[in-house]
Amino acid sequence: PFTLSYFKKAQNRSYEENTIKLGTVATVEEFWLLYVHLRRPIDERPSSCDYHVFREGIKPMWEDEANINGGKWIVRLKKGLAARYWEDVLLAILGGAFTGVDDDEICGAVLSVRYQEDILSVWNRSADSRRVCLTIRDTLREVMELPATANMDYKKHTDSMRDNSSYRNTQSHYPGTGDKTD
Repeated sequence: PFTLSYFKKAQNRSYEENTIKLGTVATVEEFWLLYVHLRRPIDERPSSCDYHVFREGIKPMWEDEANINGGKWIVRLKKGLAARYWEDVLLAILGGAFTGVDDDEICGAVLSVRYQEDILSVWNRSADSRRVCLTIRDTLREVMELPATANMDYKKHTDSMRDNSSYRNTQSHYPGTGDKTD
């Protein structure tokens, strides 16, 4: 099963307090029953917020036990494209389209709606496995129908904890051709 949640920052509240659970689904059919009642990412402009879909029991936090040794593939999107890509990626995750990796390798996905752009990321457990990370990258590229030249970045969660940022300094791991981690 996967849990859908929503995050919007509010003053004087922790990350967990600002994260609202929307529901848990186990099938694509259950996903649609819940999803049709939710506001689409396109409706959120110009606010800054995050949508999360994570395996049940995994928090959308770098420090979560399932995430801490992993990382995330990051795709930056022009405004207006997020809703379509988000649905495609969620259906691929829920439908088991990320073949070639263990069933529990994909921890979840985040759509970060921002003022200038939207950022879609797919989180995985094993940042140090080059094969796993590149398989996820290739599947994500296929699901989103991105050309081979599309810019995709990877960032380990340990690096995010170090620089306290999800999306800064992403060029250090798997930026397409300069794969550094084996």
